[in-house]
Amino acid sequence: MPIIKLDTTPALVVIDLQKGIAALSTVHPVAEVIARTVSLARAFREKSLPVVLVNVAGMPPGRTETDRPKFAFPPDWTEFVPALEQQPGDYLVTKQCVGAFTGTPLHDILRQRSVTQIVLTGIATSAGVESTARSAYDYGYNVAFIVDEMTDRETEKHQHCIEKIFPRLGELDTTDNLLKLLNEQPKSRNA
Repeated sequence: MPIIKLDTTPALVVIDLQKGIAALSTVHPVAEVIARTVSLARAFREKSLPVVLVNVAGMPPGRTETDRPKFAFPPDWTEFVPALEQQPGDYLVTKQCVGAFTGTPLHDILRQRSVTQIVLTGIATSAGVESTARSAYDYGYNVAFIVDEMTDRETEKHQHCIEKIFPRLGELDTTDNLLKLLNEQPKSRNA
């Protein structure tokens, strides 16, 4: 189902568009995902709506008796891709888990801004995006997925989320359609 309307204060939540993850092989060109996300972030900023940039800087502890990857991230691995044009007013959230809500101040940031709807983009569809969406749904946010601003490392996982999981959690749409809705939205008074 496409996005019918935007809430008064939606927030754009961009998942893991960082140098280390953007460099991985994905089923959709990362450059296109980034370019569309940049256009949406600009539109949110022009309307004085929250933009949250999420990166991942580690792994949750999980089971300690299982083998864990033993490598060090390159120094710039967690840096957001420069094309995102990070602005001083953007909210930055660094996570150690798959989803952006667990162990971070994301929920508090959104509630302080009176956000009731989150618009999700990023990598990977079946990991960071899906986990964040499930938590957002559980917290009571209206969830919107911008499907042409997502990708994954495997086609099957991406398609499964888009076709089976996300329709149960929220609305799915494209960048162009959301930009049309944003153009009709008045500038936020919460700026």
